[in-house]
Amino acid sequence: MVSDFATEWEDVRFATRVWERQVEGGYRVDVRVHVLRGGRLATLADLRDFLAEYHEHDPADWTLTGFRQGDREGLSDGAEAFWLVEPGVAVDVLVDPERFDADAPRVIAQSLVTLS
Repeated sequence: MVSDFATEWEDVRFATRVWERQVEGGYRVDVRVHVLRGGRLATLADLRDFLAEYHEHDPADWTLTGFRQGDREGLSDGAEAFWLVEPGVAVDVLVDPERFDADAPRVIAQSLVTLS
């Protein structure tokens, strides 16, 4: 099942697409892709700090690895991959780490195309 929705948190707007599957007792999210828009997302470091706060990660313990998303730098932790498309616009890909391997968020991210 695929669902789209919009939310806002701390002056950042989210447009989200979620892919989920039915499991016994309900549904389980396999993949989420957020497009984030907000003035506070000016740099990749700003995006990382925002997402650490949003996902309640301890920034000191959040181990991230760099990857290339076209001509942009991105960061990934094996369950999430994110990058800044341009100042104020970012993409965040999250996968179910119990279903997908640690390369999946980066592979999904690199398959996405941004339109101008």
